[in-house]
Amino acid sequence: MIAEVLLWTSLALIAYAYVGYGCALRVLAAVRSRRVRRAPYRGPVSFVITAHNEEARLRAKIANTLAQDYPASDLEVIVASDCSTDATDEIARSYGDRVRLVRSPVRRGKEAAQQLAVRAATGDILIFSDTATALAPDGVSTILRSFSDPGVGCVSSRDRCVDEDGRPGGESAYVRYEMRLRELETRVNSLVGLSGSFFAVRRDVCRAWSPDRQSDFTTLLNAVALGYRGVLDAEAVGSYRNAADQRREARRKLRTVVRGLAVLARHRGMLNPFRFGLFAWQLASHKLCRWLVPFAMVAALAGNAALASTSSMYRVLLAMQLAGYGAALAGLYTRASILRVPAFLLSSNVAILVAWWRFAAGERATVWNPTERLSSLPSYGATTLIPRGPSC
Repeated sequence: MIAEVLLWTSLALIAYAYVGYGCALRVLAAVRSRRVRRAPYRGPVSFVITAHNEEARLRAKIANTLAQDYPASDLEVIVASDCSTDATDEIARSYGDRVRLVRSPVRRGKEAAQQLAVRAATGDILIFSDTATALAPDGVSTILRSFSDPGVGCVSSRDRCVDEDGRPGGESAYVRYEMRLRELETRVNSLVGLSGSFFAVRRDVCRAWSPDRQSDFTTLLNAVALGYRGVLDAEAVGSYRNAADQRREARRKLRTVVRGLAVLARHRGMLNPFRFGLFAWQLASHKLCRWLVPFAMVAALAGNAALASTSSMYRVLLAMQLAGYGAALAGLYTRASILRVPAFLLSSNVAILVAWWRFAAGERATVWNPTERLSSLPSYGATTLIPRGPSC
């Protein structure tokens, strides 16, 4: 009986985390729809590019930013250098008064560099992006539209992950799935997280900026705590390439989850439905349940193995589980297109499991390194998309 409870409870958690939550949002969206009032926005805006040793990509990113169709007099561009030791700072200075440089004298991590930019910024709205993400010429003006709604505190872009041959890989398929969830969350209530590669936020939300906590996740939680909501603008697109290989993507996932667990631990009170209502359920479903999936996978396999000798149904189920893991492992080593999604899911959940271990051991991963991405990106009209370069 214990093995049966373990097996079916674990499978239920996995199904809920990946399918059930989205289905529940879809049902809610049919009866509850919170519209976002969008209109052209004009006013002073600060665009923050965070960089550490980005000499290979910074010029392209700055050119992509300066080419935005937003009025140049209202667009303040800030490069936040996290103690770069290459030509990053010199490149930023070479643009004169078109680009401001703020530099951390010691390497403290992405959020600490962003905090310096927050303090220096003069805009009413702050936009954050990294050097690996390219925007369409109307990217800035598009993401700002939602701030015409006084209830919106922060806005996330839609991620567009492009494979080298134009096909959806494991990561890009997952990105599309995640973006669909965010569309539903926006319709029902609020996002639970922002796209760290490109998001915008009101200045008053930034007053609680944490220099050692994941900025995209923390910013959203701060906005909700202040009574705002976070929304997705599906027309504001940030484009980047897939990870160069699954192992580098797994390392990125590991860092992201360690940092996310630290944020959730600090804001665990927001899981209280009596204080935060529907958002508490969203936070538990989208973040906590997703991060519990690898434990459920291990428990389901163990429970199934214990039951395999009791009936043919459990033997067939065990064979299906083993076949799934075998396909994922084959995908990791052969890079076969048909196996990319199971390979990505397996490597991601192994990374989450390791992240729990490191978080429990006291690691917080405040210093970040860019993920190596595939190059040869397509173009956005006259604006070339920016490849993700090697990790520092």
